[in-house]
Amino acid sequence: MTTTSALPETTGAPTEVNLATEGLSKAFGGVRAVDGATVRFHHGKVNALIGPNGSGKTTFFNCVTGMIQPDAGSVSYRGTDITRKAPHRIARTGIGRSFQLCRIFPRMTVLENMLVAVRPGSLGRQLRSSRDRDDIERARSLLSRVGIDHLERAEARDLSYGQQKLLELAGVLMADPETIMLDEPAGGVNPALIDRIASLVRSLNAEGKTFIVVEHNMDLVMSLSDHVVVFDRGRQICEGPPSVVQNDPRVLEAYLGV
Repeated sequence: MTTTSALPETTGAPTEVNLATEGLSKAFGGVRAVDGATVRFHHGKVNALIGPNGSGKTTFFNCVTGMIQPDAGSVSYRGTDITRKAPHRIARTGIGRSFQLCRIFPRMTVLENMLVAVRPGSLGRQLRSSRDRDDIERARSLLSRVGIDHLERAEARDLSYGQQKLLELAGVLMADPETIMLDEPAGGVNPALIDRIASLVRSLNAEGKTFIVVEHNMDLVMSLSDHVVVFDRGRQICEGPPSVVQNDPRVLEAYLGV
């Protein structure tokens, strides 16, 4: 039976755990990219995972979502062990993710990219079977929500990088995941689109989606997040609300060397 656990709180009701790791580790050669990371993310909240370049954030995401296998440790989602499961099986538990570099089909149209996102099997079968009216209507609704519905017939390679980020997010939403992991959603994106992404995250969170966001834009992190986890050298050094994290001396030392 699936169980859920709670995070200890100093005041108020306990916060339910969404995703947790225990002693998660991954090394590449002699470099420990993730080093015994024990982390808790809050259910129903916007969580951020921040840290200096090379602190292991994307490797952590990849271990959690099955893109690479950890050397040690465990991953649980809503109380169920998902350690070392295949990416598609992890996705079926209710986790969707984007990537630091957009993963889209550049020579396919925007609408075709959306339809591929919801059909299992080979690419050819996906395209042949994705003409279901419900899928098309859902795809168009999500493209409208992220603001690129007018581009549905354009090839994805012709979109700006920011628009490609929006397309990737819309594709993630096609599967209606309960938890959405975003890897640098604001990276390389102009300020207007950053504001749009932030608004989308807020509105989706208000509808019940949990977010875990890796991001270097500290203004965005501090304005958007409920809970922040800070990594340095592959492990957690601090966690808490933005107001606490941004003044923690360990965080200042990791980022600024002070």
